[in-house]
Amino acid sequence: MAWKSADGAYTIQHPDRFLIGGEWVAPSTDRTIRHLNPATEDLEIEVAEAVEADIDRAVAAARDAFDSGPWPRMSPAERAGYLRKLADGIRRLSPQLGHSWTREVGVLYALSEHGGTAFAGYVDQHAGWADTFPWEQTFPTTDGLGGDALVVQEPVGVVGAIIPWNAAFVLALVKLTPALLAGCTVVLKASPEAPIGPYLIADLIHSLGLPPGVFNFLTADREASERLVRNPDVDKITFTGSTAAGKRIASICGERIARYTLELGGKSAALVLDDYDIEAAATTLANSTAYMTNQVCAALSRVVVSDDRHDQMVDALARRFEAIKVGDPYAADSQMGPLAMGRQLERVQGYIEIGKKEASLVTGGGRPADLNRGYYVEPTLFADVNPDSRIAQEEIFGPVVVVIRAKDQDDAIRIANNSSYGLDGAVFTQDPKLAYRVARQIRTGTIGHNLHRMDFGVSFGGFKQSGIGREGGQDGLRSFLESKAIMLQPHA
Repeated sequence: MAWKSADGAYTIQHPDRFLIGGEWVAPSTDRTIRHLNPATEDLEIEVAEAVEADIDRAVAAARDAFDSGPWPRMSPAERAGYLRKLADGIRRLSPQLGHSWTREVGVLYALSEHGGTAFAGYVDQHAGWADTFPWEQTFPTTDGLGGDALVVQEPVGVVGAIIPWNAAFVLALVKLTPALLAGCTVVLKASPEAPIGPYLIADLIHSLGLPPGVFNFLTADREASERLVRNPDVDKITFTGSTAAGKRIASICGERIARYTLELGGKSAALVLDDYDIEAAATTLANSTAYMTNQVCAALSRVVVSDDRHDQMVDALARRFEAIKVGDPYAADSQMGPLAMGRQLERVQGYIEIGKKEASLVTGGGRPADLNRGYYVEPTLFADVNPDSRIAQEEIFGPVVVVIRAKDQDDAIRIANNSSYGLDGAVFTQDPKLAYRVARQIRTGTIGHNLHRMDFGVSFGGFKQSGIGREGGQDGLRSFLESKAIMLQPHA
């Protein structure tokens, strides 16, 4: 039975079923997941909840499709044809995908409505690599026996893709696209907090006519998700989520030497160097804080500035934070929407209370006075923050920013690196050469120059506890491939 949103913004064809083996099948139990709209706290959708038996069934379908089906044996160009159809479908579906993102986590619709169009380009990019990626390379052998070695790239196998709630359909595409191009079969496990976008993507992929079992989809909570990680028929796990969950996944995969890619948490630093205009930096940082209500693993949540410019930076940020219009994500004048769920609101409020004991609360910290429903919180700024304090070290995943004093440029770099994370960052300076030198000294996967930047079309991932491996770009494609060296005997 299809689920159509009350206002007709999106339609889910099979919310009570899972896509397994090329068919929408009934779940093994009657358990369901109820998702509440973060702006209203009203029921948005109810979908089937997978348990271990459903996970095993999906994995078995993916295993059979990989071992016996045509997909891994197709050429990359043949698989790319399906990806191009997927990209076209995403463009057509973009308005519905935008509504899903807004109603899952509260992203402003003015931003989310373009998400599908943007990531259709990501899918097209990968399809183009079918003809240019080095799937086979020839190298001279070095063992003295003569001949050449042909190094070929083969799919890693069955992939378990586990996506988070903050950007569900986007991260589904980030994982699915390279896995499918590589020739893998996939079990996509959606978060119980964000099922709408993944269901839309699953409906779309089902319509493309992939061989049965190549793509399988279900929604499950943590217990069933661990079954996906433990299943010996899964060759690789690709996971985006918390560092704590990533550690658990890595330990389980380590027991059976399964492959894995982990894109985990962050506590990224923005270094505002002395030659850069404070007001300009504050505008950029306030805008990035409002984006997705700062529910972004790569968020610039630590601002590091020289001691004699600390107060000026705080004042400029405070003025901009106080001017941010928090409200209905569909309202034209809203600049920041709600947090994704009640649990996340409680988490952010808890950190704000911790921050009040550790530093100076400058602005924010409460609920907007005109909003009595929804998971809303004001943009919050702390000053005079000790770089070793909890609010400076732990990922909050909400619109909470701390300003830290640095003695000089070297001290700013030291503070930026004083973190168990290393996902993103930014250097604000008018000097591109200086930006490069500083960026090379910061241990993080991405550094933006005068902006908060991240690009899955290039490469995305982190140092330290921000993860293992990279997603996006050709680095991300390689993570779904295994290299095989074929030693060819020389001709007589």
